[in-house]
Amino acid sequence: MAMTEALPPVRPDRARQKPSALRRLVADYGQEIIVAAAILALFVIVTAVNPRFISANNLTSIFSGNAYIAVAAIGMSMVIITGNIDVSVGALIGVLATISGTLAVAGYPIWVAWFFPVLVGIAVNALIGVLVAYARIPSIVVTLGALSIMRGGLITVTGGNWISGLPPEYLIAQQRLFGLPVPLIAMIVLTILAALWMRYSAFGRSLYALGGNHEAAIATGIPAERRIVAVFMINGFFAGLATILFATQLQVIQSTVPPNLELTIITAAVIGGVSILGGSGTVIGSTLAAILFATIGSALIFINVSAYWLRAVIGLLILATVLADMLRRRRRA
Repeated sequence: MAMTEALPPVRPDRARQKPSALRRLVADYGQEIIVAAAILALFVIVTAVNPRFISANNLTSIFSGNAYIAVAAIGMSMVIITGNIDVSVGALIGVLATISGTLAVAGYPIWVAWFFPVLVGIAVNALIGVLVAYARIPSIVVTLGALSIMRGGLITVTGGNWISGLPPEYLIAQQRLFGLPVPLIAMIVLTILAALWMRYSAFGRSLYALGGNHEAAIATGIPAERRIVAVFMINGFFAGLATILFATQLQVIQSTVPPNLELTIITAAVIGGVSILGGSGTVIGSTLAAILFATIGSALIFINVSAYWLRAVIGLLILATVLADMLRRRRRA
């Protein structure tokens, strides 16, 4: 009987092997890792040039001074994940800050001055969500209209006056809890809770489904209109919380819309890894991107470079991030 040559053992196709934990981590949080690495690299490089960069005061400014942008970017990330956008958030924060400060100096209880603007933010964005979901008006059009209305209305009513005489107990952003600035604690806690909710709740997963393939999501039974209204309301909630952190940073509030605030918030979400086309991204990335902006701005000051370069750097980061997102989508397709 002829001897048959032993065949080599069959090896499973490497493409079908279960990816390692490191590969899954990179696949799920690649952009977030890049942003975190950029922050770390900036700290190392700028500290080598100017050791005062890691002073306690500067670290507090970096991590808590822009906490309100990170909080607002949480809600913005959710909106963009569904394939929509809100360019009125900066104007909304300006209006809500004026309402909050006015209530505080008028003698209303402090909790009213804190929470009433949050309710107003939810109500305003609920109307925006209804127009987007049920009237089928593109979100960019609706929020551009809301931006113009709120910006013009605020200047018309207040004349851009300053609100002063704020009660000390109202200034929550200047207070500390467990030795840490309140804005820093709020940013960390809200980011963690939102990240867990988006990843593990049915509601959060449905937002990704709507942004990834709207028609397929509807076919699976997801109530698209109600989800869109809800996500805009959530965005208004986070804008209200961001307003309190923003309005209580200083002893006065100017009754105007902060310049370029909406662009900074949207940019934080996009550079943090949220696809501008919807369907992917995390709120962790948007928070890290907000910290990155603050780090870049502070670093430019410490190395004696004009702070105006910050806008140019952010513009380059936007282009690089969007290009990388498009390349990833093409590779997956």
